[in-house]
This record gives sequence, C-alpha cells and structure tokens, in this order.
Amino acid sequence: MEDWSALQTAQAVRTRAVSARAVAEAAIARIEARDGPIHAVVVRDFERALTEADAVDARVKAGDDLPLAGVAMTMKESFAVGGLPACWGIEALRDWRAPHDGATARALKAAGAVILGKTNVPVALADWQSDNPVYGRTSNPHDLARSPGGSSGGSAAALASGMVPLEFGSDIGGSIRIPAHFCGVFGLKTTYGVIPLHGHPFPGADGAPPVLSVAGPMARDPADLAVALDLTSEVILPRPRLTGLKGARLLALTGHPLAPCDSAIVARMEEVLARAEAEGATVLRTHADLPDLARLQRDYMPLLLVQLAVRNPAPDAPPVPDLRGWIAMLDRQARTQRAFDRLFESVDAIIMPVAGITAFEHTQVEMRERMVVVNGRLEPFAPQFSWISPATYANLPSLAVPMHRVDGPLPAAFQVVCKRFHDHTALAIGGWLAELA
Repeated sequence: MEDWSALQTAQAVRTRAVSARAVAEAAIARIEARDGPIHAVVVRDFERALTEADAVDARVKAGDDLPLAGVAMTMKESFAVGGLPACWGIEALRDWRAPHDGATARALKAAGAVILGKTNVPVALADWQSDNPVYGRTSNPHDLARSPGGSSGGSAAALASGMVPLEFGSDIGGSIRIPAHFCGVFGLKTTYGVIPLHGHPFPGADGAPPVLSVAGPMARDPADLAVALDLTSEVILPRPRLTGLKGARLLALTGHPLAPCDSAIVARMEEVLARAEAEGATVLRTHADLPDLARLQRDYMPLLLVQLAVRNPAPDAPPVPDLRGWIAMLDRQARTQRAFDRLFESVDAIIMPVAGITAFEHTQVEMRERMVVVNGRLEPFAPQFSWISPATYANLPSLAVPMHRVDGPLPAAFQVVCKRFHDHTALAIGGWLAELA
C-alpha cells in the first residue's frame, strides 16, 4: 500500500481487496514511524479517522461508488476541518478551531477520503519555509537541513516521504508549487475561482474570497490530481484538445529579466524540452503576445502584499490603497489576464521554472533580507517570486512537474502554465512531460 497512488488505493477499497480501515492504519503507522525528524503532520486526528474509515467500508459494502474510497490523506493546516485547529501558525490564534468542515474537506469526505490530520505551514502562510511558533519547523525529507518549501511545506513533505498519497494545499505566492518543487512532487495551482475558498478561511473570517489565492491538490501521481480537482471544483472544466505531445505548442521560458535561474535546473528542463520536440511538440522561445514579465512582477507584488496585509497586518506593511487605488490595481491585473488570453490562442502551455533555486537551508533571516545562491553567486531572495507570479497574477492554472535529483539529492520542478480554466490541459501536458523527465 505504501507505493499506491490515491486512485490505486480507492480501486482496492472499492473492490474490497483491502479495507479502508487497513489503509488508514497503514498510513498512521507510516506517519508514526517517519514523521519524527520531518515534523510534517502537526495535527493528528487518528482516532476519528479510523471511525471514518469504518464508515467508508460500510458505504462500500452498501454499494456506494466512491471515487476516493478509503484514501487516507492529510490537508494543509489552514483548511477548515470541523473540530481541528486552523490557526495558520499564528500564535495569537493557536486555540482557534474550525466549527465545521469547509467546502474542500466536505467534498473529499463525500468521495470517500479519510482525513488523518493536518500538515504544517509558516506563520500566516507567508514564507517559502514551514516554521511557526505554534507547531515548530518542518524539514525537507530529502535533506533535513533544508526547507520543504511553504506555505504548503508540510503537505509536500508528507507526500515526498511516502506517508500519504494525496494532499490539499493553497497558493497565492507559490505556496503549492514551491513545496512541490523543493520536495519533488506534483502540485496544481488551479485557475482562480475554480475551487471555493470558503473551505480555507483566515481564522475567524467569513467573507469574500481573497484576490490571487487558490486551493489545489498535491500528489505523487498526476492522475490523482485530476480526480481531486473534479471532486472539489465548482466549475465544469474543459478537457484537453491534445491526446499527446505531438502537435503541442509549448512556449519555453528559461530566463527572466529580474530573476536568475540555476543552470542545473535549466539544463534538466532543456533535456525534457528536447525530448518533447522528439515526440512532435513545437517548442517556441519567444512570442509577441507574452506580457512584459518585469512589469508584471512590479504589478503583482503590491497586490500580493496588500492582500496579505489586510488579513494579518504587520508594522511595516504597505499602506492599504483607497477604493480608487484598489480598482486601478485590479484593472492592471485584468489587462494582464487579457494579454495571456491572447497568447494562449496560439500556445497550449508555457513551460518555465518554478524557481531559480532548489531547497535552501533553514534560516531565520527575513525574506526581504534573505540571500540565496544561484550558480555559485549570492543573489537577493525576493526576485525569485518572479517565476511564480505570471500564473498567479493572471489567474492561470499551473502544474509543478518534478525532476528528481537536479542538485545532488535535491529535486526540482518546472511549471506547465495554461489558459484560464484549462487546468486539465496542464495536467495532461504535465503528465506527458513527467514521463520524459
């Protein structure tokens, strides 16, 4: 069972080759055996999970056809699961409990999933590490001295260490894609608005969904992502026009005007792109309709920082704009979104790095002062957000596709970015490219 995907697990439970309780017990045993030095699963709900597994077995026996029958999984701490903490790693909110399941947890449970507990995050979900005063620090399973990413770092670590086959994260500043990249798993940043965020509230909040932020599944097998996406989406998403890489139109972006990328990451991407061309894909290097990436980054960061400041204001947070200023920010975002709509009339996907670095060592240095090593040189950390900003700012789906052992034992990933609502195209192209990686 350890190597089973979510879909393989569900098939075995549906055919009663194994019970949901046995699957849950095996996953609990893996967590208890492996999680000590990693510290990914910080909220454990094992007793209730076993009761839920028994209920799944009863539903299967009664003839219910459950897409995720008996899949034992965890969820990012920030998701609402009734009765469990959801404090986002904020010390002042450590006692807050979700009064009931959010939309995402409800949908997963209805499909037969068994939620074992919740995984670690940074404070207010605002770092590419997963460390906070409530739960402590999560480490990368590939190198315990390094970050698993953030903010869905505990999610990626739980997957990469083989504790669970399926997870759910959220992404506003790379929070699904960066952990997937650092830990070597698949992570889907969905199209904005596809998965309802009333299952992912800031503690105590119950209002309109934030700009930029999305929920999305994470897994070791991209086929699991497609099913989890359909089960949690409020939108009927189109299926891919492509049946393989032959005829696919890929725009490769391996350089950025603001952010350097490690040559080892680019070299592995180029290998994959060359193999894709051999399979019949067309790989473009430039496109007249590609928005100015430097300008996009300059527009994205203020919008991101305002959104973060509204929920968890810091003493040095930027001023919140007045209504006229806020509408102007949204207008700039809408213009960029329309520009990408034009681009995707002649391109099926953009292929680009998730980040220009692999997992960095744990640090207490604030992000604005943090430095990272790229190609042997110290570089400012903040420009690395430039790699994840196009998909976030333009509300596009983006799949992180792992490439293993890029930097010694460390994995890395590239992004497959597609047209709005074409999440399944990203999953299909990403799955085909993963076979070449």
